[in-house]
Amino acid sequence: MKTIFFISFMALIACSRGGSGGGGEQPPKADTTFTNPLLSSGPDPWVLQKDGYYYFMRTLGNRLAISKTQYLDKLSNASPVTVWTPPAGMAWSTDIWAPELHFVNNKWYIYFAADSAGINSTHRIYVLENAAADPMNVGTWVFKGKLMETADKWAIDATIFTYNGSNYAAWSGWQGNSDGEQDIYIAKMQDAYTLGSRVLISKPTYPWEKISTNVFVNEGPEALFNSSGNLFLTYSANGCWTDDYCLGMLTLKPGGDPLNAADWTKSANPVFTKNTSGNAFGPGHNGFFKSPDGKEDWIIYHANSASGQGCGDQRNPRMQKVGWNTDGTPNFGVPVGTGVQIKKPSGE
Repeated sequence: MKTIFFISFMALIACSRGGSGGGGEQPPKADTTFTNPLLSSGPDPWVLQKDGYYYFMRTLGNRLAISKTQYLDKLSNASPVTVWTPPAGMAWSTDIWAPELHFVNNKWYIYFAADSAGINSTHRIYVLENAAADPMNVGTWVFKGKLMETADKWAIDATIFTYNGSNYAAWSGWQGNSDGEQDIYIAKMQDAYTLGSRVLISKPTYPWEKISTNVFVNEGPEALFNSSGNLFLTYSANGCWTDDYCLGMLTLKPGGDPLNAADWTKSANPVFTKNTSGNAFGPGHNGFFKSPDGKEDWIIYHANSASGQGCGDQRNPRMQKVGWNTDGTPNFGVPVGTGVQIKKPSGE
């Protein structure tokens, strides 16, 4: 009798602890979703994907730092590593904006905008080079100077991409030497830090690009390719100081020449705009990346969580999946609201 009582008592304990009796707690579900924002601060987010890792950069103003993570929705767990701090008193010492990390010809490069003593009119694009295997290796970054372009005008927000075997740079610049309008330019790259002549491919023309009346803005160009190899170039319109900062898009005709302005077509309407009910004000200055398994396209961008927050550090990075229309054009949808559960990228 004691033996039977003991067995029954132990079975009761096992059931109460979630044993095989069927009345206990179920195992926790897999972590399959995430929410935006990814960080509390992160203006001008950029992501490079290489060898199973994502490398993240953002505007910090006074230095350049990289975060490395296997899963971008876990970005908050990745500690940023400062890889370069400018010396004082140089033409590139202040207002360090919109850095992008790229891997070209087996070397790492960071492209960034900077100015002298906080004087905006001196903004130009500069380049760092790193021949080490790991870009997180702080001591191997070498300053290569200005991203040289014949006109040598005000320039920010450089990105580079490869099309039909050639490398190109696109950026936001002034036509002359005074503020008032920012346009999108493109040039063929002679090497990683030398450009040919610039070509103007976009300027603010539509009313939705000219809401910020003090300065008309096209900036932050970023390349995206569809499965057929067609090239799209998104850009940010309006001043970042407004809630109406948004994305426009240029489309290169199939087989077109990126240096021929006539081969580009601008979308008549913005392709990604604010979602006021979802706490997404001024969405823009984006980047693109693939899911870990390479099957999905994703966009990373910044937005403010409240109206009127402008161009400060309250801009936070967010990401969501890019859809594709039947005609092969990207469909960005609307910015997903803060706190809304989003399915993680495929392959995680």
